[in-house]
Amino acid sequence: MGNPLWLIARRSFAEGWVRLVATLLAALGSIALIAGSLQFALRSQEAVSGGDASEYSRADVLVQGGAVDPEDVYGAPDGRVRLDQLTSRPGVAAAAGDASVAVTASRTSGQAIMAAAEGRTLLRPWVSDPQLNPYQLDAGRAPAADGEVAVVRHLARAGELNVGDTMTLTLPHETRQVRVSGIVNVQGRGAVAAGDLVLASPETVQRAAMLPAGTWQSVWVKAAPGVPAEQLRGELARDLGKAVTVRTAASVRQAQLAAASGEGTTIAGIVGMLASVAIFVGMFVVANTFGTLVRQRTRRLALLGAIGATPRQIARLIRLEALVLGAIASVGGVLAGFPVAELIIRLFARDGFDVSGSDPQTGWIALTLPALAGILVTQGAAWQAAYRARSVSPVQALRSTVAEPRERRLPRLLFGGAILIGAVAWYAVAAAIRASEPPGPDRTFVIALMVLFGSLMAVTGLAVLTPFFVRPLGGLVGRVGTLVSGETGRLAHATVTRSPRRVAAAASSLTLGVALVASVALVTISVNGRFREAGREVMVAEHAITSTARTAEGAPAPVARDVVTKVAGAPGVSRAAVLTQTEVTLVSPAPGGSSDERPEPFAFLVSGAEQKGLRDVLKLGGRPPALATGEIALSSAVMKGQKLRRGQEIVVRGGHGRTTLKVAGTYHDPSHLFADQALVSPETMDRLDTNAVTRAVLVRGGTAEALNRAVAGVPGVRVLDRDAYVDAASQSQTRALRSTYVFVGMALLLALFGMATTVSMSVAERTREFGLLGAVGATTRQLRTIIRWEAATVVVLGTILGLAIAMGTLGMLHIMSGSSYLRPDPPWWLFPVVAAGAAVAALATSALPARRAAAVPVLEAAKAE
Repeated sequence: MGNPLWLIARRSFAEGWVRLVATLLAALGSIALIAGSLQFALRSQEAVSGGDASEYSRADVLVQGGAVDPEDVYGAPDGRVRLDQLTSRPGVAAAAGDASVAVTASRTSGQAIMAAAEGRTLLRPWVSDPQLNPYQLDAGRAPAADGEVAVVRHLARAGELNVGDTMTLTLPHETRQVRVSGIVNVQGRGAVAAGDLVLASPETVQRAAMLPAGTWQSVWVKAAPGVPAEQLRGELARDLGKAVTVRTAASVRQAQLAAASGEGTTIAGIVGMLASVAIFVGMFVVANTFGTLVRQRTRRLALLGAIGATPRQIARLIRLEALVLGAIASVGGVLAGFPVAELIIRLFARDGFDVSGSDPQTGWIALTLPALAGILVTQGAAWQAAYRARSVSPVQALRSTVAEPRERRLPRLLFGGAILIGAVAWYAVAAAIRASEPPGPDRTFVIALMVLFGSLMAVTGLAVLTPFFVRPLGGLVGRVGTLVSGETGRLAHATVTRSPRRVAAAASSLTLGVALVASVALVTISVNGRFREAGREVMVAEHAITSTARTAEGAPAPVARDVVTKVAGAPGVSRAAVLTQTEVTLVSPAPGGSSDERPEPFAFLVSGAEQKGLRDVLKLGGRPPALATGEIALSSAVMKGQKLRRGQEIVVRGGHGRTTLKVAGTYHDPSHLFADQALVSPETMDRLDTNAVTRAVLVRGGTAEALNRAVAGVPGVRVLDRDAYVDAASQSQTRALRSTYVFVGMALLLALFGMATTVSMSVAERTREFGLLGAVGATTRQLRTIIRWEAATVVVLGTILGLAIAMGTLGMLHIMSGSSYLRPDPPWWLFPVVAAGAAVAALATSALPARRAAAVPVLEAAKAE
């Protein structure tokens, strides 16, 4: 490009910087959301992995009791091992017993302290042998007495704890107060891959884990000098036999790092999917505004062509403006991404996923990728505008106005149709996944992802075809406007139908905003309504005693089992039942039947409840029989998926090793909240896992006041009625849905900002027209009315298309997933509420442009381009 054209480009940019500021802010907001999402993903990955810190950093070999689930690198072994079997063996320099018990740590106020990221808070023994102890004291001293603990640095920081403070520990069987004697780090880190650690004396941990004296879940072993870890592992495995699992500590650390990396990648993928909405909205807004800019400068571009500029040079002018805008927006967006990331972190922390302990990321990935995305977004969005700019003919310089030329309808129809066919292709992929994959959360997630991509393409296709809808809807609004406003309405109708692309640009942004809001609202209403309906159907008990804390999945944290003794004697209580839960793995029959390929292990949740009087608190479908010790009832989905039958014996591996159970019956829990997959008696649960977590205590009879008095001395618990408990328990099921709110909210702001920008630029585009209307006698009120009737057209068009996309998206989700929780049955009030919101947004964004249009002087109009 020659030097004169560079000067023209600079002048055009300088003269139009006010118009470009709006586009710049829209692009900056999109890039900020991308940068913030990437920051959150990177910080999540760091928090989940715990860096390279490991409690096994000084051990060489781990001897674990019984068998170990290779798929659960953080799970406790299902057997026991005696410490004295190892302390005197040749090649062993030191040995220390280890056990872990999941606990909930709370401040003295009763507020729970969230563990880092997806981790748990584990009670572990303090290791006194310096050859094996991985814990470095930052402050205080090691725990010595029964009521003393040391905590990792992340837990101390999250709970605002100092040495000497008191905190509450909720153990599986009791709740107790402990004193913080020390704060430690592990290899310089504040947490480990498994989560946060509370370190107590070995005797305290043994009692909490219900271990006999002298036995442990596993033993850490330090090899003698000159003895390789692999050699010691082989010798111990040979001598101790199949009663234990012997692994090198290095292999366990590698497995934990691999699992953490996989979890981090999954989180990054989910956040990346949500951030793709920001990319889409950013491109949408920038493409709209650049298209309007080209339309505004039709005469100037035509004059450039008339004096010798080639179409390629004219296109470069537009791309140059997009490049400058993208560079500025990228720098601002990357900087704004840090506070956006903090906002996302705070919102996720409320649902139990806390990564605030990780540090802001300043590496080249965190800074370069969003900046590069900003350049690509603006360049990609300006591509169509540049293509249109190069097609402006020199003869258009002779026109006195910038009215839209008549365009060929067939190319737009073909282009829009091709995009809609692409949307159908994504829906077809979702249908193929449903046909080929077994039911489950993973299948639903992938189907939802495919439907999301299809719906985004559908929005794009409808945006391309929107000009075809402007004239018929504009005519309808125009007739209403003529009846209401007379000649002013007729003028508004004429301006709408004369420039359908201009109206379509604003309507497409509103369509996107309505589609985003309505889709999330429809899914949220459907899911929450179904949970509430099914929960009330299953839960007969009037109240539930649950924790004030949340798990990493967002559900209420476990409570101590001894709470039931406190509420059972409360006035009016006729039944109090403990609802426990643990995870087991199906050993026999092997999942997958007789297939030659190694089947994937099938892990499922087992719920435990007192069988006598179970129907007083829970009403499960299929009416499962009263279960004796050693019997299990399975949900119909598990029975069908694993091809099991009533009366069959199965072998499962739980916290105490392998257990043989008899399938006594089948049932179903339509709420998926109480006994979703399997049900056993308390005696059988003790065989599977003595320390099974207590999800809640369900209470029949009594009053909330009486129950609150009964648990007043227990920190960190609360009394909920049926509806409140169902809502709280379903939080883990709806966590993925809630995590979309921040992304959809920010994308909505960008869409509305894009609509406001387009409306404002369309007013500036018609400076001459409004000035001349004022010159021939149009009043300020009439000019404002014209703008408002145009806004009414935008509202009608955007609301209809947006609601159609939202209903279509929910309908596709229902059809593809087959879930009763995604029902296209919205409440009647949703549509008028969305329409009213769209009208408010459109009128608000058109108020300032209408005021500016009415204030255009005649002389300024005469010289306007």
